[in-house]
Amino acid sequence: MLYRYKKSFEKIAMGLLSFMPKERELKKLQQTMHIYEENPDWQLYLWKKNEDFVGLLGIEMAEDRFTVHHISVNPSHRGEGIGRAMIEKIQQIMQDKKMLATKETEAFLTKCPSKKGEL
Repeated sequence: MLYRYKKSFEKIAMGLLSFMPKERELKKLQQTMHIYEENPDWQLYLWKKNEDFVGLLGIEMAEDRFTVHHISVNPSHRGEGIGRAMIEKIQQIMQDKKMLATKETEAFLTKCPSKKGEL
């Protein structure tokens, strides 16, 4: 299940975000977290399986679209379809908004089924 980020999830979110190649350095990781906490157009979500948060999804909202900037799954849970499930759920939440990718997320998103043949 997808949960909207709260400050109490900060350490978990930082841990999951650190699996993204460009987010491994602490200073960069802190800057990224600051963007998600301070800018209302940037939204962070965590995926909970059983009792643990095992995935993270970060998007930037615009009027008629959203861009997936971060998608990360704990390595011990990869291959279970969590990444795809997060994408499906965010598309349901965003309804008719077009989904876009960044250079870092494009390869994964092209593998995911998307509504309206996006990407």
